This record gives sequence, structure tokens and C-alpha cells, in this order.
Amino acid sequence: MGRLGQDLRHGIRLLARNPGFAVAALLVLALGIGANAAIFSVVNGVLLEPLPYPEPSRLVRVWHTPPPEGFPGLKTFAVSPANYLDWEAQNQVFEKMAIIGFTSLNLTGDRAPESVRAARVSGDFFAVLGSKPLLGRTLGPGDAENGGRVIVLGHAFWQSHFGGDPGVVGRDIRLDGEPYRVAGVMGPRERTPDFASAWVPLVWSAKERAVRSNHNRIVIARMKPGVSLAQAQSAMNVVSERLAQQYPEDDKGWGAVVKPLRDDLVGDVKPLLLVLLGAVGFVLLIACANVANLMLARTLARRKEIAVRGALGASRGRLLAQLLTESLVLSLAGGALGLVLASLGVDAIVALLAGQLPGSAEVHLSVPVLLFTLSLSILTGVLSGIAPAWGATRPDIARSLRLGSSRGGSEAGGRTRGLLVVSEVALSLVLLIGAGLLIRSLWLLQRVDPGFDPKNLSRMAIDLPESKYGDPQRRAAFFHALLDKARAVPGVEAAALVSDLPLTGTSNWPVAFEGRPTPPVSQQPNVVTAIVAGDYFRTMRIPILSGRAFSTSDGPDAPGAVVISQSMAQRFWPGEDPIGKRFTTYFASDKPRQVVGIVGDVKLHGLDVREPVPAMYLPLEQVPTSEMELAIRSRVPNVLTAAIAAVRALDPDQPILESGTVEQLLRDSLSRQRFAMLLLGGFAALAILLAAVGIYSVLAYGVRRRRREIGIRMALGAQTGAVLRMIVLQGMRTALVGVAIGLTAALALGRVLASLLYGVRASDPATFAAVAALLCAVALAASLLPAMRAARIDPIRTLRDE
Repeated sequence: MGRLGQDLRHGIRLLARNPGFAVAALLVLALGIGANAAIFSVVNGVLLEPLPYPEPSRLVRVWHTPPPEGFPGLKTFAVSPANYLDWEAQNQVFEKMAIIGFTSLNLTGDRAPESVRAARVSGDFFAVLGSKPLLGRTLGPGDAENGGRVIVLGHAFWQSHFGGDPGVVGRDIRLDGEPYRVAGVMGPRERTPDFASAWVPLVWSAKERAVRSNHNRIVIARMKPGVSLAQAQSAMNVVSERLAQQYPEDDKGWGAVVKPLRDDLVGDVKPLLLVLLGAVGFVLLIACANVANLMLARTLARRKEIAVRGALGASRGRLLAQLLTESLVLSLAGGALGLVLASLGVDAIVALLAGQLPGSAEVHLSVPVLLFTLSLSILTGVLSGIAPAWGATRPDIARSLRLGSSRGGSEAGGRTRGLLVVSEVALSLVLLIGAGLLIRSLWLLQRVDPGFDPKNLSRMAIDLPESKYGDPQRRAAFFHALLDKARAVPGVEAAALVSDLPLTGTSNWPVAFEGRPTPPVSQQPNVVTAIVAGDYFRTMRIPILSGRAFSTSDGPDAPGAVVISQSMAQRFWPGEDPIGKRFTTYFASDKPRQVVGIVGDVKLHGLDVREPVPAMYLPLEQVPTSEMELAIRSRVPNVLTAAIAAVRALDPDQPILESGTVEQLLRDSLSRQRFAMLLLGGFAALAILLAAVGIYSVLAYGVRRRRREIGIRMALGAQTGAVLRMIVLQGMRTALVGVAIGLTAALALGRVLASLLYGVRASDPATFAAVAALLCAVALAASLLPAMRAARIDPIRTLRDE
């Protein structure tokens, strides 16, 4: 420990005497370690941090698996009430099960009306999770039996709306015009499901409990102690087969799949985070190589000092320990500075991903992150210090003493430094190619035709409460009055209503075609369905390819009408004219529907979904619903202010769910791809900067050590151009070797990015060529400065100094 203390003090003194070297190395290490700490904070919070519940490994989510003939391409689906009740009664592997529904409640009172996103949960929901309230109590089975006018508040909602007042427990608040008693407040880590600001009891009528074909609920469960995931899956397979035999009309072909709750919450963000974690690992390796180059130059300059120590009896192990301790001092200081950068980076990452990052509340610089940073700093110190220390302590004392510090070990040191630069260039190229592929992918996505014109198009979502607008005629009257007021706003070209705007979610309805065998509902093909009112297709500028749009003649007493998409026409009536064809829909089976028009396909599930999705549109007058989105096409900005005022004029207590522009909706749909591109692009830019610094430092160091040789060459007649070419070619040879290795590595690692790309192959030749050319240009620029310095060497002065 005494020797360690001596080495630490000695290392600190050396850094203080060489501030230029210390600052350069500290900045490089801080950037590398800080980037890793920031990304690991996100990975830890989202992927590794245990869920905030007792024994979280026993928590699972249970999905339906739909019949492939009805839902092509879909692997999982939501659950119907009756099937959930049968699962709960018949399974032998779950301790408890709970089901979750979605709702929006209109909060009224002293402030402006506001929509609250809430989860309707069965009585055992909090018992399944094992959640404990911060204040009051949670919900139980008795709350549904007593009418369900009870609410548990989320922590953020409690803070923002009630100022963290503990006295809110036991108080009544008005939701949908009804008094709800506040039973309790949950802690800040409660986040199941992610969208919920509050929880209310799920109240079902006898009719609703018997529904099997309407799949729109989430199911969670807690496995019994000792039950494995495979056992739970096997048991649910047995239950699903039993239900398929018992209820073939509704359940034939429907199965169940059991997934760990954490995996389900993480969703498809996991591959992206792992790619980014690998990318910052590359950045750290580049930083290590860069610092190793700096330290190698420094240790070679100290070769005579080290030789003297060896001659006086210091063992090689003792010298290695001292040099590695100096490297560790540097890396630990870099790690401390990196934590400061990481704290800023974590906030930026969470803000960039906004609501698309599950478990964002758990993303912070926690104890595991601090331990990770400490371990990373130590590892970085060893990686960046081992090569210089090993080379500087080789047993060649006599030669080192004879040559001194100016020329000793140039050949071996130059070879090592060259290899380090090659590795920097190769790693930088891999990152640059990854960033280039993501940039091209996002560029192509932004140019995808969504099937409608988003320019000058605004949106506003409204959900009418059942307690006030339970009468379908009253709902229809409200929406038609809203349309009239929206059209009357100056500058509005067109306005319409739709149940689900593209990219905001979809509803799938089974269909059965007239003149064909009618399969059971469970095996009927499902089609994305939207309910519209007003001139929807003109407002969205969706082209009508054949037939007509809806008109005032398609009223509640008129024959059933439907407009279908081009892909639906091609799927179900290939080679035929669908106009006039008839079919029924299970969820609006009061009358058969006749196809009156065919419209163009629209990107419903995402701009990156290549295959068109069959869709159909039904008139609101014939299929009344309570939740709609108002779409307004206008020539003037701020049209939403007038639209919101129109809602207030119709019903002062009616809140707006959300509002904005459709162009922003499209941008938000690409936020994950944009986030990946920005972050990987930033890492690539940092990597190429470090690589350029590495090339420059190696050549500059080489020029300084070869000053005598270059002076003699010029004294013997070497031209300036020849000297320039010699130094530039030396740098370019190193860069080209790194580019060749990097291209090979990028080809091998391209498959990792495949799931994040759209319209571009992971081995895209144009991207590979452009990135290789860019890196070569950077290497050329980094080589020119030392080459120009070499060309300005005065041969007379050099010879005089010798």
C-alpha cells in the first residue's frame, strides 16, 4: 500500500507537470467514459433494473395468439373478457390474474376540463403486482361491486393536479360528471401500464362478461412459486385448446402466449439500446487507443528515466506497476469528468425519446451506473496503459541509456502507434457506416408517401363520456355540430371526423362475405376499420379510385355502406370490381354493407411498414361511437384555437384528449429512428475526430523524431513535394489498412442494424463507398499538417544542431 501511495502521488505530480498532455487525455477519456455511462444508465433503467415489485421474475403478461388466416403477420393480440375469465378459472399455474382496460375520464371542477388517461383494472390488479400505495389504499374486488366510483391516483398526476396534498385521500373529485372517491396515491415508481395517470375499478355487466370476440384488454399474472415460464406456457396451451373445442365459433384458432412482464414492457426498444451500447463501446476502444498513443509517446520520451530506474535495481514488475498506476490516475480522473457529461447526456436521451422509452423514470445515475463507471475507468486505464508500459520496460537498459530519450525505441514505438491508429480507423469506419445506413434509412422514410397529404392539416381528439352522451343520437348531434362550427372557421378548407387517424392506432373488425361460406367469427379475416364523418377523404386528400365517398344519403336508416381501400379490394376480390359487393361486419352486424367506393391505401401502422394494410371505412351515422378525431385542413395557422373554442361553446365541460398537426404526428412516428440516427451519428462523429487526432499525433510525433533524417534528405536534394508525399503516404497507408479492416467488420456486423433500417440493405455499396471516401479524406487532412511541418524543416539548422 505504501508503494501504491508513492506511485499515485508520483503520477499526480507528473500530470501536473504536463498539463497539455493531461488535458488532452482527460478530455478523450471523459468523452469515451461519459458516453458509455450515459447509455448504460438507459440500458440499466430500461433493461436491467428490476421492476419495482416483489419477486418481479414471477410477473408475466398473457397474450392471445390470433389465427393466422384472420390476422396475417400478427403474433400477439389483446384479450377478450370471457376468455380472461375462463383463463382465470381454469389455469393451475398462476397465483393471481388481472385484466386491464383503457379509458379517458373527463376531470372537471375548479380548473379547465381535462382528460385523464386511466386504466380500468380488475380487483386483483394491485395484488398481482404486489404494489403498495404511498398514501391510502389500492383497489380491491369490492370496489367494482360497489359501483366503481373509486380512483387511485398516480404520483405525477397527484403532484401536478393536487400539489402533493396528502389530504386528497378520501376526497371526491368529479370525473365524467360523477363523483369519484380518492382511495389512495401510488409511489413514483408505479408504471404499469405506462400510459396510466390513475386507476379505476373495471365494472362489467353480465353481457360484457360474456363477450369473446372483442379483444381489447391487457392481462397480467403472477406465477405460483416454483412454476417456470415453460410450465405456464404449457398450461395455457391446454386451456386454449379446451376453449377452442368448447367455443369453436369464437375461439377456434386462438391460443395464448406467456411473456415475462419486463420483456413485454421493454418491447422493440431493446435492439436499439443494445446497438447503441455496442456503439459507445467502440467509442471507448477508440478513446483507449488514442490515449495509449499519447502515453506511448510520453513513455518513450521517458525511456532514459525508466532505464536509469532499472539500472538502479527496479524490477520490471515494479516499473510496470508504476506506469499502470499513472494510467489509472488519468483514467479515474477521466471517469469522474465523464460522469458529469453522462448526467447531462442521460437527460438529453430521455428527452429525445420522450414517451417512447419504457421505464424512463428509472433512468438516472444510480449506484449500478456508478459502479459500472468505476469499473470502466479501471479497465480503460489498464487498456490504454498496458501497451506503452510493456514497451517502455523491455530489458534493453544499455541501449536506452546510450540513445537517450530522443531516439530510443522509435521503430518499435512507431509500429505500436501505427497499429493503434489502424484500430481507431477501423472502429470509426464501422460506426460511420452504421450512422450512414441510419441516415439513408431515415431520409427514405421521410420521403415515403403516407397515402394522404399531411400539410396544413391539424388534428384534435375528443372522447365523449358515456354518462353524458350515452344516447347515440346525442353523440351524433354533438359531432355534427362540431363539424359545422369547424367548417365555419375562417381559412378552413375542409373538416372531417375519424375514429383513428393513420399512425395513431387501429381497430380490427372481422368480416364475412355474401355469397361465400361463412366461417366462425374466430376464423373470419380481420380488416382495419375506421369510422368517419364529413368529407373525410377530401380533407385528408386520400384519392377516390372508384365509386364514391359517403354522402348525406348514408344515414342511419339507409342501406349499409362501406368504402374500402385498394389493398382490401385486391385481397378479397382479385381481378373483380368490388363496387356493389356486400359483406357483414361482426361488430356492426345489424345490416349488410355494400361497397360504394374504393380509395387509395394509407400508411396505418407506420411509414416503415412496406406491405399495404387492407382497410375499410364506415359512416358515423350508421356506426355511432364516442371517441373521434377532428381533422381540419386550413390555409391559416392556429386554427386549433378556434376549434377548441368551438368544443367549449358546445360543451364547457368537454376536454380535449390531445391536439396538434398531422405533420408533427408523422415526425413523432419516426422519433425512434431519428433518435438512433442522432446518437449513432454523434458517436461516429466523435470517433472520426478521435481517429483524425490519432493519425495526426502519430505523424507529428514521427516527424519530430525523424527531424534529423528529413533534414539530411533535404540537404542532399530532396524536394518539398517529395517530403510531403512521404509523410502523407505514411498516414494514408495506415488509414487504408484501417479502412480495409473496418469494411470487413462492417459487413459482418451489418446484420445487427438490419431491424432498424428501411429501404436500404445493411451492405449498401453506396454507403460503404461514401463512408470510406469520407474517412480517407479526413485521414488526408490529418496527414497534411504534419507533412507541411516536415516540408518546412531547415536542413542547415538541422545539421548545425547535430
